[in-house]
Amino acid sequence: MSKDASSALNYALSKGFQIHPDAFKILEKIDSKELERIIRQIVREKAKQNLFLINQNDLKAYVETQIEENIENKHVILSDPTKKITSAEGIEGFGSLFVNRYTKLLKIILQRSQAQKLTPIETIKGGKLRDEVVVGGLVMDRRIDRDVTKLVVDDPSGSLESLVFNKELQETANSLLIDQFVMQRLTPGKNGGFVTKDLVVPDIPEHVTSRSKSETYAILISDLHVGSRYFMEKEFSDFISWLSGPDPVARKVRFLLICGDVVDGIGIFPNQDKDLLLVDVYQQMAKAWEILDKIPRHIKVFIIPGNHDPGRRALPQPAIPEKHNSNFWNRENFFMIGNPSLIELNGVKVLMYHGQSLDDVVGTTPGVSYSQPAKAMKILLKARHLSPIYGKRTPIAPELEDMMVIDEIPDIFHSGHVHVVDLDMYKGTLIVNSGAWQRQTPYQVSVGIDPTPGIAVFVNLANLKVSTKDFTEFGSS
Repeated sequence: MSKDASSALNYALSKGFQIHPDAFKILEKIDSKELERIIRQIVREKAKQNLFLINQNDLKAYVETQIEENIENKHVILSDPTKKITSAEGIEGFGSLFVNRYTKLLKIILQRSQAQKLTPIETIKGGKLRDEVVVGGLVMDRRIDRDVTKLVVDDPSGSLESLVFNKELQETANSLLIDQFVMQRLTPGKNGGFVTKDLVVPDIPEHVTSRSKSETYAILISDLHVGSRYFMEKEFSDFISWLSGPDPVARKVRFLLICGDVVDGIGIFPNQDKDLLLVDVYQQMAKAWEILDKIPRHIKVFIIPGNHDPGRRALPQPAIPEKHNSNFWNRENFFMIGNPSLIELNGVKVLMYHGQSLDDVVGTTPGVSYSQPAKAMKILLKARHLSPIYGKRTPIAPELEDMMVIDEIPDIFHSGHVHVVDLDMYKGTLIVNSGAWQRQTPYQVSVGIDPTPGIAVFVNLANLKVSTKDFTEFGSS
């Protein structure tokens, strides 16, 4: 018996398992390098059932597992910023960006009946307003002063300040993000000025979600942070092993979506080197490839960058550059795309966005916290924009086109970044924040972030039902 096979069997024995004599008939059919992975998976699954005997059937399930050919695995990349990036320069570049943002969102809002009366700000600002009027533009300022919310909105013709007195309307006003588009219905104030009577944001409409014709699973994960001391390599390797096993759900997985921060990066925050096992980004990418290369080839893998990955950090981000590890680009079932990207899996549209701007939403919106990232993601859907706030923590590039506008309505909105698994459904769109594979870091302790790592999120594309599988020691016990 080879050294690898002996090591695998000794592992099982050390965990209190016995090996039935008939199992040895199968051992010779299994590649010795694969045997340890298989034995560890069997030990993991059978220990849950308090069954401590490995027999022929246990091994046969792995040897004879075949891919079900009747399961759909069609994909289309509908939108990817990688080849569209044409950054402009300075003030002129940002001017072009915000004009394009206004134009795109105006086109969306014009589909609303209220927008038929839309009036440029300059036409009402100079004269005396006697009747109701509708204006629309980007929010330049939002202030709460005693019992009044003050809004300043800007369109290409000028800016205008208005007051919101209605309590219910104030809740909407206070949730508006700086630089997002809003349409206002205004009336003249008693002492001059303008009073807001209604607020309408672009929002996504109610829609019927598309479905896969066959029961096919997509797994949504994010934030591996390979290279970090806190990367959960064992748990993630167990997850990869599970993908190759006989579990009925695993056999129907055809898509794996990794939503950024594949590696921990270098110099992302002060004193990061103290948290690193690998202090070179090329070493980190090589380690990530070593792990991800074990994903079965019948599963299509889509990877977008996050703020920790090599390449441009400003949004939108092109795909992780090929120079950092060409293996990712040259394997036929791997697809390296930008952040954000819209893909279609068996007819189901999935918007992948790492989620950097969730920091700014949490930091500026009352009642929103890191513990419920789906609530912050819902606010982005309402704004029809993935990163509206300029000048805070999220770097935004001065592109000629604003590629962060949500033009098409996704069936699934997938983000990561905050390391907390959270789910919601909004107007037919499934919202998923897929957590992380990194244990709580000292930085997260300092800012009060309590991550939920080591959990894979599964979506059945035939009905959009969601389930999770916990690969941590706690979850597998």
